[in-house]
Amino acid sequence: MNNTELAICPLSIVPVRREPNERSEQVAQWLFGETADVLERNKKWARLRFHHDGYEGWVDVKQMGTVEDAEQKPVRSIEQFMHVSTATGALMVPFGAVLPAYSAGHFNIGTEQLSFPGRTTAQANGTPVMRMLNLKDQWLNTPYLWGGRSPFGVDCSGLTQMLFLVGGLKLPRDAWQQAELGTAVDLIGLATTGDLAFFDNEEGRIVHVGIILEDRTILHASGRVRIDLIDQEGIFNKAEKKYSHKLRMIKRVV
Repeated sequence: MNNTELAICPLSIVPVRREPNERSEQVAQWLFGETADVLERNKKWARLRFHHDGYEGWVDVKQMGTVEDAEQKPVRSIEQFMHVSTATGALMVPFGAVLPAYSAGHFNIGTEQLSFPGRTTAQANGTPVMRMLNLKDQWLNTPYLWGGRSPFGVDCSGLTQMLFLVGGLKLPRDAWQQAELGTAVDLIGLATTGDLAFFDNEEGRIVHVGIILEDRTILHASGRVRIDLIDQEGIFNKAEKKYSHKLRMIKRVV
């Protein structure tokens, strides 16, 4: 019998901290309906391991709900955001949020059943790459935010993780972890839409990731979510007329 305490995110977006301190850096975000194992806790903080990617971090216990069963199918919203009316007010459901016990436009929060008229992954059609590409435009111009995973702010690996999640594929949280997946693509000319491109810094550490698109372009988060040119050297920013990131490798994970 598994006695691990289970937690669920009851709010739209909850910051995940590196340390149990409000001033500690945000390393990720926990989205509405996502679940986690509680690894340890005190009066104010809980260290969680998230079910969607195995990442660990600290969450304020006031921003955490408990759940009896976390084995529900992870049906996710694919709307940029949507307000849902509850008994206590309006709840904003962001892109990628999990709708617990979703069925025919309804989902449950505790004993309350709520209506969700928007699009979800339950209605998604096509291949994982097709589903990602159909939704990518919702993210364009989203501001860059370290640790972000929502259309209000996202970092490079958060962007790839969320688009792959709604495509039906789980990626780890950080770019260097994502780079360990899949099979290598030796040349940029052999890359196909949906491949992941990784970029390193002067020390050779993977620090950036983006999704290869058609016509030698790439979707990535740098300052904001944008589409730039890519070649064997790296990402070329046309507006600044220079390379912004040095290409390290391309991986095919789909």
